[in-house]
Amino acid sequence: RKDYPKDRHPGWNKGSIAYHADDGKVFMGSGTGDPFGPRCNKGDIMGCGVLFPRDYELRSDSEEEEPLGGGEQYGDLPLGWGEDGDSGEDEEYCQAANLHKQGDKVQVFFTRNGKLIGKKDVCLPKGGFYPTIGMMSSQEKVRVELRPLSG
Repeated sequence: RKDYPKDRHPGWNKGSIAYHADDGKVFMGSGTGDPFGPRCNKGDIMGCGVLFPRDYELRSDSEEEEPLGGGEQYGDLPLGWGEDGDSGEDEEYCQAANLHKQGDKVQVFFTRNGKLIGKKDVCLPKGGFYPTIGMMSSQEKVRVELRPLSG
């Protein structure tokens, strides 16, 4: 969500997913991560992207409006993307929250220095994902480039 809690790392809240560069774990709506890839070092370029199904139709929050489009998006983003909702691993939650409709399942992928680390299937929360970066100290620095492949 746009106002992701400042005291929570990306991936810890329901509906968020994040790759944590310090330990190589992926977090999907929980403060407990799963081993996923390598730890990252100074100078590494981390990427995060969302692969939408070919039949995906992007709609605004208003039911009356026409579809806005669809496709595949990608951007270099250290750590992860977050939104308040559910990680998608729990199918029952998606159905209970009326989020599981055709086209709501997407794949989130992570890269390191241009090479794929891995992908995770998730349920796209209402409102979508927002780029979020978590930092461990005030002395850390990152450069963010958001570059859609299409869209």
